[in-house]
Amino acid sequence: MPQTRPRTRPPATSKKKHFAIVGAGMAGVACARTLVQAGHQVTVFEASGRPGGRMASEDSPFGSFDTGAQYFTVRDPRFMRVVQIEPELCRPWSANAVRVLDAHGRVAEAALPNHEPHFVAQPGMDALVRQWARPLGDALLTGVEVAALEPDALDRRRWQVRTRGEGDSQHVYSGFDAVLLATPPNPTRRLLGEHSPLLSGQMAHVRVDPCWALMIAFTNASQPTLAHLGPQWNAARSTHHRIAWLARESSKPGRQVLERWTVQASPAWSLEHLRDDAPRVQAKLLRAFSEITGIRAEPGYARARCWPEAQTAVAAGRPHLWDAKAGLGAAGDWCTGHRVEEAFLSGLSLALAVA
Repeated sequence: MPQTRPRTRPPATSKKKHFAIVGAGMAGVACARTLVQAGHQVTVFEASGRPGGRMASEDSPFGSFDTGAQYFTVRDPRFMRVVQIEPELCRPWSANAVRVLDAHGRVAEAALPNHEPHFVAQPGMDALVRQWARPLGDALLTGVEVAALEPDALDRRRWQVRTRGEGDSQHVYSGFDAVLLATPPNPTRRLLGEHSPLLSGQMAHVRVDPCWALMIAFTNASQPTLAHLGPQWNAARSTHHRIAWLARESSKPGRQVLERWTVQASPAWSLEHLRDDAPRVQAKLLRAFSEITGIRAEPGYARARCWPEAQTAVAAGRPHLWDAKAGLGAAGDWCTGHRVEEAFLSGLSLALAVA
């Protein structure tokens, strides 16, 4: 039976607290940076080898691919101030004239109605989070998967974090005043377990759809020496039953010139094929890519990967989740939507609530 947290917590003896933050995507890093600036101590646990979360860039022998978030918009002045700190890191992308395609790949609308600027980080989307995470230094632990949250063995007013390593190896980090989860909904639910019925109830209705992503490189075509393959647009939303989004990676600022595309499947198709193996998905998405773009050439490189939780379908409806009695919180774009900016604002909101 999972251990539960005491219903009440005595007052803290010191204003400085030690927070465990699980997840080093946009929300987690924004939360951690804000808490450090407020004078608190943080330890950030990230399962992958580097920070970024779904602002992910994947390297290949032919250039990088933004496999998660393709771009971000800036609407909130707080996010704008942070982006402007290093103006060379984030650049406008000409895909703000995103085409809207019908099911046969024909342009149905020249551009989306909303013409707000689209930004990308360079040399890859993960560069933004990686740069913001640098001041955390040794407080950021990468390649460390959190397996469980437990009341601290020496002081049950606090928390300890149990991590899983190679094989059956485990490690316990203890002495945390609170644990803040900046992970997708399903990992968040798993770690919460029965520790906080309040948070579990607040996110019971949250749903985030999966997404299969396909990376394609045409190794004999590059810009600007050769003309574009296929369509003359760089990004499009599609109503094809398999594909929802296509982007020419080589058109983004600071990217390699070799012709490369990232294709993202629709939520419904991704859910239907969630358990399929990558080669089968790759073949199906390649056929759909050819139908939409008219590009019949065989790519020199292709790889498919799946995001089990990619785009929010039903949000929590609040900027963050916080159970003060239990000392547990959660943040992420899924709290209010699916945009990069919403992940940032959620992490910021949670940090301000607990600091």
